[in-house]
Amino acid sequence: MSSRERSPRGAVRVVVLALLWGSTFLWIELALRGLSPLQVTFVRCALGALVLTVACYASGRRLPRGLAVWRHIVVAAFFCNALPFALFSLGQQTVDSGLAGVLNATTPLWSIALGLALGSERGLRPVRLAGLVLGFAGVTLIFAPWQTTGATGWGALAILGAAASYAVAFTYMGRTLVGKGTPTISLSAAQLVAASGLTALAVPVGGLDSVDAGPTVVIAAVALGVLCTAITFHLTYRIINDEGATNAAVVGYLLPVVSVLLGAVFLGESLSIRVVLGMAVVLAGVGMTRRAGPKTAAAAPADRGGPRPEPPRARRTAAPTPR
Repeated sequence: MSSRERSPRGAVRVVVLALLWGSTFLWIELALRGLSPLQVTFVRCALGALVLTVACYASGRRLPRGLAVWRHIVVAAFFCNALPFALFSLGQQTVDSGLAGVLNATTPLWSIALGLALGSERGLRPVRLAGLVLGFAGVTLIFAPWQTTGATGWGALAILGAAASYAVAFTYMGRTLVGKGTPTISLSAAQLVAASGLTALAVPVGGLDSVDAGPTVVIAAVALGVLCTAITFHLTYRIINDEGATNAAVVGYLLPVVSVLLGAVFLGESLSIRVVLGMAVVLAGVGMTRRAGPKTAAAAPADRGGPRPEPPRARRTAAPTPR
């Protein structure tokens, strides 16, 4: 690891990203007190798109052009933004914010499972395979299918679906969008613009409920759109480009801790011993799946489906991305 990767600025970015991303589930919980799940999703996408579009043009760049790239952007927007954002809001109607953060951390497990299904995860190391099995064993422990009642149910299934949707999105984005010369600020802004359009189409179906826009709901909605969507979406790209994907992966371990602590402190959420054990097993499994041998470490960012740095030519010709 270079001194650049160990820079205090890089550490601060990781901590800030973990705090913002981990607080997402708290803000969703608060926003749902006055908005329907689809309303929360639309406001989140629209505010995020507005902030990143302004930042994009303020930096001297513009949204991507061309039908081909926009087709990929729309697909990525559906699986990375519109669908998972809606599933999180739907799921948190019955699932506590802390548990939602932990279930979201299963994305790497779904990524490996998808890689095995597509044949891209060849020669999977035993430790990563064991982590995959252990992680899903932890999910089973949380669900406790042997019990007739529980606090998880369909809501937890929705959140797991959101985590799986992220895995599909990262794989798709890694193959079709990132590392193609388009500045990351342009891609992230365009993706949220597309997600806003997709969500707007669904609002008439289940998003026309009356709105109770009290101060708490408004603050939560703004925080979701600006802090937990626009800033975190772009900050993730910045960390990967500037400090490497390894540092960005640290957020995956910190995010569930933040979500659980915020839920306990501000919402008074409590967890059973079984669920706590299941959470620990899930995180242990995720940690094992992220271990890479010396020969595969360099390819790890692509395996996780995360955004790749822009090619040298794009960096020379494009204006500096605002920090």
